[in-house]
Amino acid sequence: MSATAIVILVLVILVVAALAASLFMAQRRRRLRDRFGPEYDRAVSEHESRREAEAELTQRERRVRELDIRPLSESARAGYAQQWTQLQERFVDAPVDVVAASQALVTQVITERGYPADDHDQVLADLSVDHAGTLERYRAAEQVSTTAAAGRASTEDLRQAMVHYRALFRELLGEPAGSETVADETAAAESAADETAANQPAVGEPGLETADLEAADPGDDLDAGDDGAVRVAPRRSSQSSRENAEEWMR
Repeated sequence: MSATAIVILVLVILVVAALAASLFMAQRRRRLRDRFGPEYDRAVSEHESRREAEAELTQRERRVRELDIRPLSESARAGYAQQWTQLQERFVDAPVDVVAASQALVTQVITERGYPADDHDQVLADLSVDHAGTLERYRAAEQVSTTAAAGRASTEDLRQAMVHYRALFRELLGEPAGSETVADETAAAESAADETAANQPAVGEPGLETADLEAADPGDDLDAGDDGAVRVAPRRSSQSSRENAEEWMR
């Protein structure tokens, strides 16, 4: 074989190798984008190059394959679902406490599924492999939990946190994450609570006398009419709010 032929052959081999490498990289990039979704873009923004970000995501996949990630048993799934329902029913009465309990419940499920929960950043990295679609919402919920602990979260913030926690919670339980029924439920519960508060005048408001207040039963609502007279009506129970919320859930 002549020297020219050898050179041409080497060049052909190099070109084929380069094309193969390029094809491999393109396929890997497409696969990582499909699997990690928004987490892919987040990783790229956190690294100096796309190649470094893709290497990091590939490493996450290897790590999770080595973990003992397991599905929940039917009894565990039913028990966690029941706990979540109970939290939803309490939201209208104690939203801050319920959001904190929701975060703890999600963490408990994460641990039972087999994800090591010692390192918070590592937990997020591990979850990104199979739960990338809801992970950003989980981060948003955690941020609300932080502001709630400092007393700076509004009721709407807390409601949104419940919605976001619910998304990952449902995935971890093995249910579709697309349902937003908790948002409907908590909104209905808040509406019912706001209506109750609006219809109950404060003590000391014109037209309300101390004797009238003392005569009312503890479970009654007080209302002042146009003539200044106090009228006592049975107070609507918090159960009504929960029933309205459950109706939205259906």
